[in-house]
Amino acid sequence: MSTPAVKPIPEGMHSVTPHLVCEGAADAIEFYKKAFNAVDMGCMQGPDGKVMHAQIKIGDSVVMLVDANPNFGMLGAKALKGSPVTIHLYVQDADATVRQAEAAGAKVTMPVAEMFWGDRYGRIEDPFGHQWSIATHVRDISREDMEKAVSNMPNQCGA
Repeated sequence: MSTPAVKPIPEGMHSVTPHLVCEGAADAIEFYKKAFNAVDMGCMQGPDGKVMHAQIKIGDSVVMLVDANPNFGMLGAKALKGSPVTIHLYVQDADATVRQAEAAGAKVTMPVAEMFWGDRYGRIEDPFGHQWSIATHVRDISREDMEKAVSNMPNQCGA
């Protein structure tokens, strides 16, 4: 009897999956549940009680989490004094999601506003130092109109 072929990308996963290192991954899971209505998909703890691997689902996407472990070169955003990575999250209502995340403990770094590319868009920093942009697409904009809007923006670089 032959074994069925294994899918190279497991069911329910996407090609790109964020994997967040957090100081306090178990607390991060609770935060994401409150802030983004994340669903806890399971957690494996190591012998020391720290999270070795966890998965949550936000909307239709999985996010993996692990506790920081400097012995393995795994440092969280706070230990690194920030992260150059922003996780972009599309939601039904950006304003409501940012308010919910703020109530759960996030810091709003850019209030939600209408953007020239057709989204209501804002940014937060979660309590673990990770950056999130949160958006709801509200209108379709042609590439030509987007380029025109960018060319009409004031030059902020001083040139």
